[in-house]
Amino acid sequence: MKTLVIVDVQNDFLKGGSLAVPKGEKIIKPINKIIKQYDLVIATKDWHPKNHISFASNHTDKKIGDIINVNGLDQVLWPDHCIQNSFGSDFPEQLDISKLAKVVYKGSDADIDSYSGFYDNANFRSTGLSDYLKSKNINKIDYVGLATDYCLKYTALDSVSEGFKTRVLINCIKGIDEKDCKLALNEMKSKGVELI
Repeated sequence: MKTLVIVDVQNDFLKGGSLAVPKGEKIIKPINKIIKQYDLVIATKDWHPKNHISFASNHTDKKIGDIINVNGLDQVLWPDHCIQNSFGSDFPEQLDISKLAKVVYKGSDADIDSYSGFYDNANFRSTGLSDYLKSKNINKIDYVGLATDYCLKYTALDSVSEGFKTRVLINCIKGIDEKDCKLALNEMKSKGVELI
């Protein structure tokens, strides 16, 4: 079964959103174009409570971009984004979600961030995505979405470590920092992700 996972294509990560990925909106058309080729389409969503630890606004002496330590893990502080049931957490209306079989929510625990669509950043808790895919006997997955240097990268790396043949469609991804994106693509490639 040909499977596509769309990572975090949500209003807050697009033009005008609180954590907009530069030119993030440019991937919507190419995603809509290829979506019909897939039998199974899944999307991940950042789904944060208002008091999420990654929001700079929840730390009185900190600002956006600062890094704090949370239980031994470095945590970048972000603007408030993708708050549960907000417009920012919605899929953009231009994105064709008519074939969506499942939405996987991540980052919903206030005390830990979750870049990957499979696990939180400490690998404590699974989102259930791996079990869902395995229950459908999926072994090969294509990934598209945002952002190359964060959620997309960590989702693809976890996909490989979960044993899935993993491909990233590079004309359907965008990232935050150009240099970090190059590093992310190289890292993905070195860990067995196929870039097509």
